[in-house]
Amino acid sequence: MNRGFYTIMAAQFFSSLADNALLICAIALLRDINAPEWMTPMLKLFFFVSYVVLAAFVGAFADSMPKGRVMLITNTIKISGCALMFLGLHPLLAYAVVGLGAAAYSPAKYGILTELLPPEKLVVANGWIEGLTVGSIIMGFVVGGILVSPKVAAMLLTIDVPVIDYDLDNAAEAAIAVVGCLYAIAAIVNLFIPDTGARYAKQSASPVRLFADFAHCLGVLWRDKLGQISLAVTTLFWGAGATLQFIVLKWSEQALGMSLSQGAILQAVVAIGIAIGSVWAAARVSLKRALSVLPVGVAMGLLVASLSFIDFSRLPSGGISVGAAIITWGAIGAALVMVVVGALAGYFVVPMNALLQHRGHVLLSAGHSIAVQNFNENLSILAMLGVYATLIWLNLRIEAIIVLFGLFVAGAMLSVMLKHRLNMRERDWTQDIGQHRAH
Repeated sequence: MNRGFYTIMAAQFFSSLADNALLICAIALLRDINAPEWMTPMLKLFFFVSYVVLAAFVGAFADSMPKGRVMLITNTIKISGCALMFLGLHPLLAYAVVGLGAAAYSPAKYGILTELLPPEKLVVANGWIEGLTVGSIIMGFVVGGILVSPKVAAMLLTIDVPVIDYDLDNAAEAAIAVVGCLYAIAAIVNLFIPDTGARYAKQSASPVRLFADFAHCLGVLWRDKLGQISLAVTTLFWGAGATLQFIVLKWSEQALGMSLSQGAILQAVVAIGIAIGSVWAAARVSLKRALSVLPVGVAMGLLVASLSFIDFSRLPSGGISVGAAIITWGAIGAALVMVVVGALAGYFVVPMNALLQHRGHVLLSAGHSIAVQNFNENLSILAMLGVYATLIWLNLRIEAIIVLFGLFVAGAMLSVMLKHRLNMRERDWTQDIGQHRAH
């Protein structure tokens, strides 16, 4: 991997770190204003709506200029959303602005990999980017949880920054100010991302033409026998992953008696597992063997469903002392299970993501293929979060939600495996891996 690749990784790390820390701050703000429970998962829904609404435009935008410049512009939009939340805009609306920046950031972030690296390095590169992204998610949840914790919040509120004359009224505002600094670091790193030299045809400014082009790209990937399988898996993964974040928070609160700060750390534990699985997949699974990981997704769904039948409160009392806090054996048991869930998820999504990127690059352009991927994945996120918010509004027990969620994931993965077998009867589509678009 060259120096430019590591610069991209650093920019992505700090930007994603800030995104996830800001999510915890936004949840804290919602609780400060006594917002109803169903609004919490709506944060992610507002964040990801731009991925779906603007899908026809962000791919063209990413291909209209060097992708390092695109990443800098879109990171600035994220900073604006963070500032709006700090200045008092409703957390849902402010986080939607951050999501607008993220929606335009993503095609550039992933698209530049296919411009910078040969196909045989894409699985390894995806292992890196997913592992690092997951690392930023882990740290983001932890940093966000620490920033909104009573002791740290009290300390932040006493800090007097010279020149800047703005009084911090509560813990969430102080935490958001720190998150803004993380976005600023990401912006500085973006300045050093190299220009890959890749240039595409001039992008149309006509919305009708852009929608038509996007619809064409969407059809191309879904008709491709390899593209449709990898697209279905990544679509399911990201929808399930976003929903699982809120399920873990709710479950940790009700089943384990954890606070928001502690629940955020349990979310980070899932992300640790994903990082482990991502690295494992990068080391063991080649691009041609990417489809061999499909059964792992079924196992992950069944393991999640089993959480409702495990009573962690029956584990011995006491635990491990960490400073002034005691981590109970129940919390440790739950954390170990969540690590395994994350590892299974990381192991099957990294090869699928690399395969999808390769097929998209072969059949389409880098920016357009990632925009199609984002549209499908985030439409899944909106749908699954919408269903979850509805179930919470209906006061369904979290244990029942977990069972339904896990069985849905397992069943959906079984359906994808069946579709792949039907495709294989028609033709050995693995021969298509490595083929490039004819010019």
